[in-house]
Amino acid sequence: MRYAVRKITQRELRNDSGAIMRALDRGERFVVTRNGVPVADLVPHRRATFVSTEEAVTAFAAGPPIDFERFRADVDANLGLEPEPRA
Repeated sequence: MRYAVRKITQRELRNDSGAIMRALDRGERFVVTRNGVPVADLVPHRRATFVSTEEAVTAFAAGPPIDFERFRADVDANLGLEPEPRA
């Protein structure tokens, strides 16, 4: 569910931090103002999504085959890297 961005004052943030944190947990977003001027955005933190090895292998299996020598040469050429290690 998407929530509209709600403006809150610096004082509201200080006094109602618990309620604001619970609202962030629900996906709400806030703009914090000081003297009517926006000073910060409060947005929910994205949680990392675990992908199992099997899911990753399945997802990449449908992709095109990679010629690793050509890939390495392209990377070296485009990044200006020396293909041989320095002595």
